Amino acid sequence: MSFLQAIIVAIVQGLTEFLPISSTGHMIITQSLLGIPSTSFVKVFTVSIQFGSILSVVVLYWKRFFQTIDFYYKLFVAFIPAAVIGFFLKDYIESLLGNVVVVAFSLLIGGVIFLFIDNLLKNEEEEEKQKISFLSAFVIGIFQSFSMIPGVSRSASTIIGGLTQKLNRKNAAEFSFFLAVPTMFAATVLELSGVYENIRQKDIIVLAIGNIVAFVVAMFAIKFFISIIVKYGFRFFGYYRIIVGTIILILLALGYNLNILD
Repeated sequence: MSFLQAIIVAIVQGLTEFLPISSTGHMIITQSLLGIPSTSFVKVFTVSIQFGSILSVVVLYWKRFFQTIDFYYKLFVAFIPAAVIGFFLKDYIESLLGNVVVVAFSLLIGGVIFLFIDNLLKNEEEEEKQKISFLSAFVIGIFQSFSMIPGVSRSASTIIGGLTQKLNRKNAAEFSFFLAVPTMFAATVLELSGVYENIRQKDIIVLAIGNIVAFVVAMFAIKFFISIIVKYGFRFFGYYRIIVGTIILILLALGYNLNILD
């Protein structure tokens, strides 16, 4: 992976990590279009640069992270389902990475859901912060587990989970951001733990550049996302997912090879 390729993938990751359109899916598509082979380092890069994005959450919401211990307990409860499933199904999940067909159908199905989600889960947009119970946190964590399927979107899954627990769109999105911190940090550590001995000096520089770029871009993406969902809801993102998923399937049907090279 060249420095330019790393920067492009990091920009895509930073833009899409907190938007409900699947950052992993978009990175897989980007890698395919750039002709980046699916090496062990590329898989590590794809996961680890998400750490740069979650740091943007800590910076933007740093005051919110200094809350009562109850806040951290609830984040931990929400984190448990994905942690358990990810630990036991790590190899299977990694086997799906690079499968553009899975990404396309995930984008399509998620897009259709988003066209109706605002009406199905229409909660009042209260200004005050809503309380999240331990049960609600666990339910949101279960929804987050679906994001392990490429193209599903961690942000979308957790936000929908929050809406089912009677949170308004803004509070559901913000809890999704907070939950990304322990989830993505754990995923990065798990991914690096098995390959750190094989990482070269050049690879470390590429990882550093990728994380810095993803951090900066994600700062802007978060502010954009919050303003859009509060004002317009999720329908815009639903149309986008359907369009992208349809284009991918059409290209595949026409014989274009979009699968990432092994």
